[in-house]
Amino acid sequence: MKNYFFENTEVIIGEEELSKNIQDGRKLNVKFGVDPTRPDLTFGHLVVFNKLRQFQDAGHTAILLIGDYTARIGDPSGRSDLRPELSESEVEKNAETYLEQAFKILDEDKTVVRRNSEWFSKMDFADALSLTRSMTVARMLERDDFEKRFKSNQPISMVEFMYPLIQGYDSIVLESDLEIGGSDQLFNMLVGRNLQKEKGMNSQAVMTLPLLVGLDGSRKMSKSYDNYIAFNDSPKDIFGKTMSISDKVMWDYYRLLLLKEKEEIESLKKTHPMESKKQLAKQLTGLFYGSEQAEKEYDSFSEVFSKGKDPEDMPQFSLSSLKIDLSSLINVLGETKLFESKGQIRRMISQGGVKLDGEKVENADLLLGPIGENGKIIKAGKKIFIRIVP
Repeated sequence: MKNYFFENTEVIIGEEELSKNIQDGRKLNVKFGVDPTRPDLTFGHLVVFNKLRQFQDAGHTAILLIGDYTARIGDPSGRSDLRPELSESEVEKNAETYLEQAFKILDEDKTVVRRNSEWFSKMDFADALSLTRSMTVARMLERDDFEKRFKSNQPISMVEFMYPLIQGYDSIVLESDLEIGGSDQLFNMLVGRNLQKEKGMNSQAVMTLPLLVGLDGSRKMSKSYDNYIAFNDSPKDIFGKTMSISDKVMWDYYRLLLLKEKEEIESLKKTHPMESKKQLAKQLTGLFYGSEQAEKEYDSFSEVFSKGKDPEDMPQFSLSSLKIDLSSLINVLGETKLFESKGQIRRMISQGGVKLDGEKVENADLLLGPIGENGKIIKAGKKIFIRIVP
């Protein structure tokens, strides 16, 4: 029978030895590294955190590596260009928030937290040159993203070549027995396995997990693509963003984020997709904010979107404070900064997607006119509600 640790995985290198170590009851050092390039951990990270928590609950040592040093370089995985360089203060600020968020999933008392600046800040240039001897340019160009960039004559910096070596060296220092990460990290994690072997150490097993599809329904969930749900999003945002995913993607969220079994998912597929998605949104919201708050968001969403009621909590803008000469609908909506452009607003209006106090608007240049104490409510699309007050 396949070990439950191997569920929801894609590639496992060293599976036979890993299985034996687990069956023999050996306590493993399980490493997962995150670079604090932005303040938010995303639900894409949650896929791997769930797996790390499984090992943690089984008595293995969960090592959360904060890549405060590597974050200043930027992981080139899946990128077609060089990542912008971050300052030390930016990285440190992000790192502090990462730990607060991570312990919403991991058991803080059973988690070993390390930062790779502990050892890399002490290395000199000779040490760095010595590390580069472990990798050839030809081997590095076997990486899919590097190969594509090289063939299309896109620049690849030397510091990007260093990144897999640096991540691999982390595994030596941490004496990692198993490294887990997204499928886009396979090359980097295999470098760690090879470096350990060169040092005469036991080579870490490597386990990749699927990349969660983001809110756009096509690309992986990523802070760079701005298509993500964050650990520290508000309960309303977690619920609302979850409701925006496609019906097709929904089942991967159930499987990878809530760890639902195949039989349970098949049972959920028999219910109406809208209700299945609302249950998904409620459970994910509850994961971070508790069942009571999740129930409130469920009820609120149902009132607004299922029964057509206006939400009690919506952004409010004062007409007198908006920097506009003419209080036309398009000017007012443009000043809220909730839309990409006035062109987007005009398209929504022409498609019948904008209502003013419940009445569909057909003219983008419509003047709002006198506004009473209760204000006017504008609904744009399915999700945006705005109250305009005097």
